[in-house]
Amino acid sequence: MKSRLKELTSRSNGWGHAKRKQKLKEYIKGWVGYYHLANMKRLLLETDEWLRRRIRMCIWKSWKRVKTKVANLIRCGISKHKAYEWGNTRKGYWRIADSYILHRAITKEHLCRAGYATLMGAYLEWYPK
Repeated sequence: MKSRLKELTSRSNGWGHAKRKQKLKEYIKGWVGYYHLANMKRLLLETDEWLRRRIRMCIWKSWKRVKTKVANLIRCGISKHKAYEWGNTRKGYWRIADSYILHRAITKEHLCRAGYATLMGAYLEWYPK
């Protein structure tokens, strides 16, 4: 499952956000639909954290230029000084995706509102409690 999610969230596949969301939604719904009988809450919670980091990495890469990164961080509620500091950093995409700045800018709620599917959300459709 993780290797397939890694393929779907590859930052070099050239897909836009809409296609990535759709493919993730299809795969997650199918995977959870097949394995929903197993007791796997812990696995899904941990995998969701990892998947959100992968999505943040894709979003960070899609912003490309420093000017765009700074502007989008400010738009997400980060102070100008911190946005400039993190927008100009040379750290890798994966490392930045786990930073507290990106966690504050692109929260779990932002990703849900944007339409990204979660494993736990799909699991709770089968077991609403």
